[in-house]
Amino acid sequence: MEQQQQTAPAGKPIKPKKPLLKRFWFWVAVIVVVIIWTANSGGKDQPQQAAAPQQQAATPQQQTAAPQQPAADTTSQKAEEPKKEEPRKAEPPKVEDNVPSEYKSALKKAESYAKSMSMSKNGVYDQLTSSFGEKFSAEAAEYAMSKLEFDWKENALKKAESYSKSMHMSKKGIYDQLTSEHGEKFTKEEAQYAVDNIKADFNANALEKAKNYQKSMSMSPEAIRDQLTSEYGENFTAAEADYAIKNLK
Repeated sequence: MEQQQQTAPAGKPIKPKKPLLKRFWFWVAVIVVVIIWTANSGGKDQPQQAAAPQQQAATPQQQTAAPQQPAADTTSQKAEEPKKEEPRKAEPPKVEDNVPSEYKSALKKAESYAKSMSMSKNGVYDQLTSSFGEKFSAEAAEYAMSKLEFDWKENALKKAESYSKSMHMSKKGIYDQLTSEHGEKFTKEEAQYAVDNIKADFNANALEKAKNYQKSMSMSPEAIRDQLTSEYGENFTAAEADYAIKNLK
């Protein structure tokens, strides 16, 4: 049917209206709606990918290639651990600042006797405490000897050499003098070290003793021999005494 032309009240013709499907703005709105719907529905329809695991599981080949290491034997490790050494104690100084002055003086005297006179340990102690010596107290002397570091065997050897050179004594006579309570008061070990290491000509010593007896006492060769070999005399051996008598003039 043809659409009748309507007229306006003023007598002007009215233009017919366009159908909704032929209007431009309608299709623009439809396109916008479709785009919005597609965007929203597309994000929801796509399945979310699971978060990738941090570490891929090992394949059977990898598991076979990497053998498991046995657990460490803590028992054997404990047994093999070395024992801890105890810390060494610090050695005290030779002379402390808080000791009495008498103790310090006693130590200096002890060092002097040991070094300059080659005395034994017992000899030094007796000299420190003797009423005819230094007259230190027993406590001061004991302190001095505990702090005095010295090689007493070497002192015994020096004393032995001195007796041999100056007094022409026999080996046995030197040993007895070194160990005597009325002599040097060295220990038996110190005295034995001395006579084992002394460099002396005891034949020559016996001859010098024989000359002295002959000159000062006008003794006969046989009496001299007896004096040289007597255990209460010079304690030379028979061979040393024979050498001396043979070389007397």
